[in-house]
Amino acid sequence: MRMPTILVVDDEKEIRELIGIYLKNEDYIVQYAKTGIEAINIMNEQLQNIDLVILDVMMPVVNGIDACLEIRQKYNTPIIMVSAKANEIDKIHGLSSGADDYITKPFSPLELLARVKAQIRRATKFNQLPRRDTMLLEGELMLDLEKNTLFKNDIEIILTPTEYNILKYLWANKGITIKAKDIYEKVWGQTSIDNNTVMVHIRKLREKIEENPREPRYIFTIWGIGYKFLG
Repeated sequence: MRMPTILVVDDEKEIRELIGIYLKNEDYIVQYAKTGIEAINIMNEQLQNIDLVILDVMMPVVNGIDACLEIRQKYNTPIIMVSAKANEIDKIHGLSSGADDYITKPFSPLELLARVKAQIRRATKFNQLPRRDTMLLEGELMLDLEKNTLFKNDIEIILTPTEYNILKYLWANKGITIKAKDIYEKVWGQTSIDNNTVMVHIRKLREKIEENPREPRYIFTIWGIGYKFLG
């Protein structure tokens, strides 16, 4: 079985190499990029070989936010954003650009590894086919569980693995209010709740599937409790 390949993007050589050491100790294959432009070029050239991107925010010319936005226009490869900016607004900005997770410097290498493993597990599950063809239908939406694909009015809606798993989880519990902490535990595989992370991904999901995200038809916020899917 091919071991996952991780692209580490940081303009500081020491940080790239330090992250690479820990990843290689876990038998991951590691590639490096020192700029956002280089990362985008690698993704375009080697998409099938890149299983996850660790992307620094503060880089010259093309920063991590812009690189993430560019990658997300074409690919749903999991992205973990790394930044020295620890403010909530910076984290929300990073997640809103399409990152699946966000970790602040200085970080524990073991924490980064745990997040990498969680993203790899989730992406692997996202790409596995079930044993039989299954469709979920609701209004204009069709979720193909065989191909892990969402259609709206027969037009494919590109979702990241995280967005797909959130939608699938809410849809499977249609009409039931799911607490944010339960979504975080189910989708991210972590028990320490991060409400902002869930909130940002729900917002991005609404922007993709709702005609008017401010007046949702499918995903509702139950204030003070959580979220539910109801057609």
